[in-house]
Amino acid sequence: MRRSTLQSLLILAGLVLGIVVGQVMHAFGAPPEAIWKDAGDLVLVRPLMLLIIPLVLVSVVVGVTSIGDPSRLGAIGGATVLYFVSTMLLAVILGTALVSTIRPGDGLAPEQVESIIRDGERSIDQKARDDSALRTGMEEARSEGLAGTWLRIVRQLIPTNVVAEMAGGRPLGVISFAILLGLALALGGETTRPAVVVFEALFDALLRLVGWVIWLAPLGIFLLVAHTVGSIGLGSLAGPIGKYMLTVVLGLGIHGLVVLPLVLAIAGRTNPFRFMHRMRRPLMTALGTSSSSATMPVTLEAAVNEGGCSKRAANFVIPLGTTINMDGTALYEAVAVVFLFQLFGIDLSFADLLIVVVTATLAAIGAAGIPSAGLITMVIVVAAVNTSLAARGVPELPLTAIGIVIGVDRLLDMVRTTVNVWGDMIGARVVTRLVPD
Repeated sequence: MRRSTLQSLLILAGLVLGIVVGQVMHAFGAPPEAIWKDAGDLVLVRPLMLLIIPLVLVSVVVGVTSIGDPSRLGAIGGATVLYFVSTMLLAVILGTALVSTIRPGDGLAPEQVESIIRDGERSIDQKARDDSALRTGMEEARSEGLAGTWLRIVRQLIPTNVVAEMAGGRPLGVISFAILLGLALALGGETTRPAVVVFEALFDALLRLVGWVIWLAPLGIFLLVAHTVGSIGLGSLAGPIGKYMLTVVLGLGIHGLVVLPLVLAIAGRTNPFRFMHRMRRPLMTALGTSSSSATMPVTLEAAVNEGGCSKRAANFVIPLGTTINMDGTALYEAVAVVFLFQLFGIDLSFADLLIVVVTATLAAIGAAGIPSAGLITMVIVVAAVNTSLAARGVPELPLTAIGIVIGVDRLLDMVRTTVNVWGDMIGARVVTRLVPD
């Protein structure tokens, strides 16, 4: 049996066993203790996060230097960004159309709505107390708005200290520096060739480290999934919140199994489902960790070794995609925001829905590749629609309403992260046509 096949089977076993054990513990009223999540974090997430920044720096430098003619970088970068923005826009339009058609927030009695709202307010208060990073992020998003978020992104693109960016775990500034360093090394010719060889050797060594960490994935994914399912329970699929969840999953399913495969088949000239089978390890890792950043080392290794992506394409597209390509997050935000307005009995006009489409797309680009980042950027989308409603004298949606969807966010986060990672891999395969090995 091939190594990759055995690893895939073990990761799948960890996923299934985690779901079963978590649901059994939830059914018996004994949800897993926090130690389960902490152990999963120590076993899998932290080792992968340890490799992210070094891998981003080295892989982007190797990708840029291997392109050859530096003048081609502009065309490749333009094609990559066009792919990212186009697929995210398609995802948001799909999510907005589905939630406006299915209308999961309609048809509830007033007392049901009041009960859901009270539960939501308690959830957001509890989540904010337990997760200081989420609380800080939501407060910043509320005060800065979309313009502030984009200004923060631009500042990350032009860092003053790349070492500080690396220490802070902010990959966007590291990518900018790596692109410039790669260009300088490519233009240096024989003079800088020894440095290029060093980066290529480091990249090979880092992929070997990733290969070792992947053997820990089954245990880590089991612990993380068991904690998530055990804390929430699959019974959350019932009722109006369940209808909302099914709408999100339906949208993610259509985008991930229909839209993106069509893009790959047409633009990448590749059988999408054969490619999906080859990339099953990073997809299952994304599902288990709920973090596209933590999954990036696995994604990069599988794309190069099993997915048929060129090193030049994968090393450039995947680190950048992990930072700014968020198809699943964009779709989820659109569905969640419209659902909340429906729940509060606020009808959105076509112009309001356009604001949702544009703002959710732009806000998703600024979403970090960490669990629950979509909740932070959702504040921006709600605030943008509220501004439009206030101009017409229509009642606004209180930002505390976001607490209504917090309870089931982690389950949806698993699915939307998988779509985010799937979109990155397809982008790498499409760009491979421009820069084959």
